[in-house]
Amino acid sequence: MEVADRNAALNGREIEWIEANAFDLLRDSADAGRRFDTIVLDPPAFAKSKKTLDTALRGYKELNLRALKMLRPGGTLITCSCSYHISLADFMQVVADSARDMHRTLRVFETRSQARDHPILLAVPETAYLKCLIAGVSY
Repeated sequence: MEVADRNAALNGREIEWIEANAFDLLRDSADAGRRFDTIVLDPPAFAKSKKTLDTALRGYKELNLRALKMLRPGGTLITCSCSYHISLADFMQVVADSARDMHRTLRVFETRSQARDHPILLAVPETAYLKCLIAGVSY
């Protein structure tokens, strides 16, 4: 965050960085009527096994619903999943369902995966675990 602060200052931008339990922060912020231009969701793995898949999908949906509620029109949602057991298609569906429930339109700018220092090994499918969507939000 220190590097990001320096970068923001170099670009003449003021950014409020918040690090917290996402469920609590998003609930409290939504209740307080707070709005943001950008929200980054990067929770820990919710689905550590196939048995927890349904619970994990509900957790991702809840986080994305709350974030979408607080994004200003034209805002940016950056949402991630590092759960190997959740496919990119399933993750995109959860995010799309969240947007539909909130009456928001999402336009995906980019999909990303993990950085080069966490390579995907073709013989080890579990190494392809990170899904990241960068999307613009409109009402």
